[in-house]
Amino acid sequence: MKNRFIQNLRAWIALSRPPFHAVGILPFFLGTFLAYRLEGAFHPEVLALGVSGVMLIMLSAYHSGEYFDQKENAISSRLHSNPFAGGSRMIPEGKIPARVAFWTSMAAILLALLIGIVLQFVCRTGPYTLFLGLLGALPGFFYSTEPVRLVKRGLGEVLIGFCYGWLPVASAYYIQTASIAPVIHWLWLPIGFSIFNVIFLNEFPDYEADAAAGKKNLLVRIGKSKGKVVYILCNLLTCLTMLWLPCFGVPFQVVYFCLPAVAIALLIVVEMLKNRHEDPRCLQILCGLNVAVNIGMSLALILAYG
Repeated sequence: MKNRFIQNLRAWIALSRPPFHAVGILPFFLGTFLAYRLEGAFHPEVLALGVSGVMLIMLSAYHSGEYFDQKENAISSRLHSNPFAGGSRMIPEGKIPARVAFWTSMAAILLALLIGIVLQFVCRTGPYTLFLGLLGALPGFFYSTEPVRLVKRGLGEVLIGFCYGWLPVASAYYIQTASIAPVIHWLWLPIGFSIFNVIFLNEFPDYEADAAAGKKNLLVRIGKSKGKVVYILCNLLTCLTMLWLPCFGVPFQVVYFCLPAVAIALLIVVEMLKNRHEDPRCLQILCGLNVAVNIGMSLALILAYG
């Protein structure tokens, strides 16, 4: 009985894909740190509730994707073993029932809504708290959820760039200060471009499965050749927007701190130009490096204000 419980718990944790929560939590920490450095505002209980809400929104989005992407994930599990694509494989492999993903997605989004209500009306974090929360919760929940299913409408990747870029930084800052610093409207750009690319590159291993299942995401719509161009352009924009941030008031130290992430981003561009992404093993490495670029951009900004 105990062993069965442990196996189920491990399967549920794998379904939740905890390493991928970092791409949402780090920008939120950045916004909180900015509020402290720029305005001297820091409320630990607000941070704790905010981080919990962000994690629940991501949990809801990930579990919803596992449930509504069962067809393409089953095909992907037969075609490749890339851990950055094709979902967690827990449902296709029969390690956890599909209904678990569905109901935990529903429960998570409701708990996130409850946290938003507490933040706005109990902690009095500002009149736009719930609005900002819904800006992230609704696109996240409906990214895969029928009948809206943003991922099949060619808009999902762009919304992810916004929801994991501007939104967590601005929301975290707002619930600490009830305002949004103008610099946030610029410093989110490299985070947004890089997270767009994380989602976009992860679609390459799933291209055949998504096309077969009728999942018309952006890559399926434009094809791999044009997709390669879009990815390279966004990677270059990630680097350029990061390097120009001192022009908008970000401490110049950000240039030094972002150099490792910029170097990795340019390395991926070179590998893509050589068509190395067509090798499944190389593509898996590039997907991992791609996540490192996004995390590196958030860390560089945190360190620059340290």
